Amino acid sequence: MNVTEEYLAKSGQMVKHIGNQATEIKKVAKLFAASILKGRMVHLFGSGHSRMLVEEMWPRYGSFPGFNPIVELSLSFHNLVVGANGQRQAMFLENVPGLASRILRNFDVQKEDTALVVSSSGCNVVPIEMAQEFQKKGIKVVALISKEHLEGSSSKKTDGKKLTDFADHILDTGAPLGDAMIYLKGLDTPVAPGSTLGGVMLINCIKAEVAQILHQNGKSPKVLSSGKIVGDARAVELFEAAYDEHAHLMAKLYENVGPKNGRNEI
Repeated sequence: MNVTEEYLAKSGQMVKHIGNQATEIKKVAKLFAASILKGRMVHLFGSGHSRMLVEEMWPRYGSFPGFNPIVELSLSFHNLVVGANGQRQAMFLENVPGLASRILRNFDVQKEDTALVVSSSGCNVVPIEMAQEFQKKGIKVVALISKEHLEGSSSKKTDGKKLTDFADHILDTGAPLGDAMIYLKGLDTPVAPGSTLGGVMLINCIKAEVAQILHQNGKSPKVLSSGKIVGDARAVELFEAAYDEHAHLMAKLYENVGPKNGRNEI
């Protein structure tokens, strides 16, 4: 078996692994759909590479409003790699206690909301504290992790807690410890990660289930669609309607930010 065949074979195993979580995927979708049907949002958070899965959920083609992608550039802007805004700084900030609460200070979250927190290892401080903060506010949290990677890793949080300690539901990408899946003879460092593949499958299974629930309940989602499928005019109509709906939902998250007496925090 060559390396391409090996990677595809392991990817096939991940497809089966995701399929075995179908019941949990449906439970998560019902939670998320309930928030959207109430006019609230599903908050999405992922730092580092995990931001890819946040953006996979929304906004992109085949996606629809109802999700609040919380993507901090200081934690996920990797393009320059080194120098200003480099990877070293992002990885450092990912383990700064208290940052999660400052991020959430920007939003008026409610118990009707739900949250998805993505972290392959589930051991970095900011994603863990983000889930913890959501739970403090009575919000149900779904953790998307790589179970083998999480179980084989040590938490960076001082109390040793991991992301799964603050999750109501857990979904597993099926990626191995260390993420990379291919070992080459004479090279002690494996290549070709798998967590993104597993994560994208989970995200889109959830997305499809949520869309079905919304549609069955009379709230057909405004899906960002290609003009090649629905025609150019309809595509533009959907684009504008979806982004307008997102704006209106986001407005609710800013409407009552801060103390209820109207005074600013000092």
